[in-house]
Amino acid sequence: MLTSTKMIKRLFDITFSFLGLIFLLPVFIVISFLIKFDSAGPVFYRGIRVGQQNRHFKIYKFRTMITSAEKVGGPSTANDDRRVTHCGRYLRKYKFDELPQLINVFKGEMSFVGPRPEVPQYVGLLAKKERTAILSVRPGITDYASLWNSDEGSVLAGSPNPEKTYLEKIRPRKIKLQLKYVRHHSLLIDIKIILKTLKTVLLSLRGSRTQ
Repeated sequence: MLTSTKMIKRLFDITFSFLGLIFLLPVFIVISFLIKFDSAGPVFYRGIRVGQQNRHFKIYKFRTMITSAEKVGGPSTANDDRRVTHCGRYLRKYKFDELPQLINVFKGEMSFVGPRPEVPQYVGLLAKKERTAILSVRPGITDYASLWNSDEGSVLAGSPNPEKTYLEKIRPRKIKLQLKYVRHHSLLIDIKIILKTLKTVLLSLRGSRTQ
């Protein structure tokens, strides 16, 4: 039963990530032009993340920061971070920067639903049991933690030390929610999380139109 569930989930990931990439191709092209017009550097950001069974992979995101961002700051990013480009602020606000992760889903490095993949630095801070559990499943584009706190940047904004704020105010709750998903995940739960995520994104877009 467990194997068949995994196969169905993988088939879902392959099918809808492929369809998503085809359907969103015009959006990818427009965003790519905006990024290149706004600042020097590549269209995509490909940072190292830790995936299932501790396998490292490069995550795909639209670049939202200056090219030297990792040299002048840590992995946590506040909304008022000076490293974020003008175009990047809008991409991050409406989660458009996450769209290229459909490539990771199609390749099998990620799933639509699963614990958000972290940088090796943060994975190294996990307790052994937490690390074993969280890395037992494919990381995802969205999960319980994404629904709980869909805008980490706003929480970190104004903090004199975003890394410390992230580790103290955000990360502990994220770990608990990631463990909750690992222990109780199912296809039905995945569908519910996806629908709630879409609702959150659509409400955010709708709110921007009325401002």
